[in-house]
Amino acid sequence: MSVSRISSTARRRAILDAFDAVRETSSTQPVERIARRLDISAGELQAARIGRDTWTLSLAPRELARRFEALGAVEARTCSPAATLVQRGRYPRLDGSDAAGLLLAPGGLDLRLLFSHWHWACLVRERPRCGSIDWQVQVFDQHGRMLHSCRALDTALSEGWTKLFEVATEEEPAFTQEMPRPIRELPDTEGLADDWGAMRDVHQFFSLLRRHGLERHEANALMEGHFTEALAPAAVENVLRRASEQRLPLMCFVSSPGCVQIRTGALPLPEWRDGRLSVSDPNFALRLDEAAISRVWRVHKPNADGGVTSLEAFDEQGQMILQLYAERREGQAERADWRRLLEAFPRWEAVA
Repeated sequence: MSVSRISSTARRRAILDAFDAVRETSSTQPVERIARRLDISAGELQAARIGRDTWTLSLAPRELARRFEALGAVEARTCSPAATLVQRGRYPRLDGSDAAGLLLAPGGLDLRLLFSHWHWACLVRERPRCGSIDWQVQVFDQHGRMLHSCRALDTALSEGWTKLFEVATEEEPAFTQEMPRPIRELPDTEGLADDWGAMRDVHQFFSLLRRHGLERHEANALMEGHFTEALAPAAVENVLRRASEQRLPLMCFVSSPGCVQIRTGALPLPEWRDGRLSVSDPNFALRLDEAAISRVWRVHKPNADGGVTSLEAFDEQGQMILQLYAERREGQAERADWRRLLEAFPRWEAVA
């Protein structure tokens, strides 16, 4: 089904009619999934509902994030291209700068916010069941891609939600179409191995990528055999399963362009549900579309404490799906059992 290339008023009506038809048969289906069926962005779908179930939050990105702490108990959600991380808890106090917000709560809601990507935020009223109402905050980028969302868990809404109602408007956003990311030949980057080996903090990796003009997946490919090794796509499920069996606490990173959400702790056993790999307990869920995984890397980054090792999964466009580290505190050496777990997987030769 597609609602493309229709006049503005008719397009909105078509979107609403199609949305309502889906919700009549599946009241809890995520808006991103409905939007994909309609061949539109999730942002355009929610914008079509303005004045009915959706209202624009006229707040600067940092101010909106500052108000998260007052929302009480929430279910926070961030999606990468093929993974979804959902956690229940309370947002901590906002720290950081005007460009990057920090919500630091290892073991709880732990997020890194990149405000330059925050284009539109809205307050959403959903009716998942007869007689019930869910209130949500959703944040989108300029292409209508959802960056982060949360929904209230308390029946009696906190004052923080009331304060959001007071700044809600019917102002309509404008989105731009996202162009496909070109796949380029790997560049010949002189000095990359030396710079990589000279790192003493994993956060220096971002400046390394900028300095060499590389995407993360490109740097991994260029450093294969030095600091990285390609693994089979099935390694992701196997690592999650073995870590669960060994009660090895992991840090699971799921990132959108404007938000990195991190879940830290031991994992339940993975299960297959509705064609997706699911790792969940009452306060946490990681859902992964394993079929979308194109490349997986075992990555070692030097630091002052002996280095850290991660498992990184990417889709065919080079976008990161999931990143896994062993739980560790700043200044601690990486767990030896995590390194042994990852080193047990052989190098993978991709079939052309």
